[in-house]
Amino acid sequence: MSRIEKIWYEGHWVSIPLLPLSWLFRLLVLIRRCLYQWGWLKTNQWSVPLIVVGNISVGGTGKTPFVIWLVDYLRTAGYQPGVVLRGYGGNATVWPQQVTIDSDPVEVGDEAVLLARRCHCPVVAAPDRGAAVAALLKNSDCNIILSDDGLQHYAMGRDIEIVIVDGERRFGNGQMLPAGPLREPISRLLDVDLVIVNGEPVSDGEYRMTLTQCYLYNLLDPSIRKEISQLKGETVHAIAGVGNPERFFKLLKKSGVDVIAHPFADHHTYTTDDLLFSDEQPVIMTEKDAVKCAHLAHSNYWVLAIEMSPEVGVETKLQTLLKEFEVIHNNRTQS
Repeated sequence: MSRIEKIWYEGHWVSIPLLPLSWLFRLLVLIRRCLYQWGWLKTNQWSVPLIVVGNISVGGTGKTPFVIWLVDYLRTAGYQPGVVLRGYGGNATVWPQQVTIDSDPVEVGDEAVLLARRCHCPVVAAPDRGAAVAALLKNSDCNIILSDDGLQHYAMGRDIEIVIVDGERRFGNGQMLPAGPLREPISRLLDVDLVIVNGEPVSDGEYRMTLTQCYLYNLLDPSIRKEISQLKGETVHAIAGVGNPERFFKLLKKSGVDVIAHPFADHHTYTTDDLLFSDEQPVIMTEKDAVKCAHLAHSNYWVLAIEMSPEVGVETKLQTLLKEFEVIHNNRTQS
């Protein structure tokens, strides 16, 4: 956990002097949202329903696993989904970028490539999410769009808002940036359609998302797989350049693995030196890290693949919301 995260999540007097800045940030967030609600700032509308999966706090909460589940759910329900995202960390000079399983994560970002590989649907990345949506609609036959993050990107119109909450860290000290981890106040949750907790819910109206499956595959040869239980009692080097590395390390430890933890900054670009250790113990990484480490692959490097799904009530709620917005979009098209 970084120093700033310790201030946010473990409590520290250093956050107190930062409170005036947090209050100013909260005011600016409120004003900006009101400008969009009042129509003074433009919000784009789309010909198909759009679902935003985001959070109100900084750092990883588990959005990407939920987006992967949601894509599969929508496809099973008869939709043709597509995904847009910012492409954070990508250094492409031209946006939007159509992302494929072979795209360079250096160009389009690690999460974009991961989603293309796991979702098997059209994926477009661009800092301007409105441009990403427009490109997706122009170049594919998607009839529903998911935005991985972008809850605060109000220029991008949306029909359904889903917030993912970290069940362990929750909202830290409850303060807005920079004194706390919040991008928007906790009261923002009252306006969204679904609150999914990556862990155990603590409030009415929250739905639980849990781990349903995890296994290891070899970074050098993905066809080689094994159960994580096969490493029980062994010592491994675990690397994680994600929003909340500690969750990854805890999962390995819970499986009986002795972990030597190597946390990196979110979206870290790996070099050979990052993966070189003085012993011959296995190296385990997240799927998000794996897309950037393929060129560094070694026979003793393993990737932890996870699958998560929410409780059944989420599907029922989604069915209701989707039917409602199908009617809205049909009326909009006819008019």
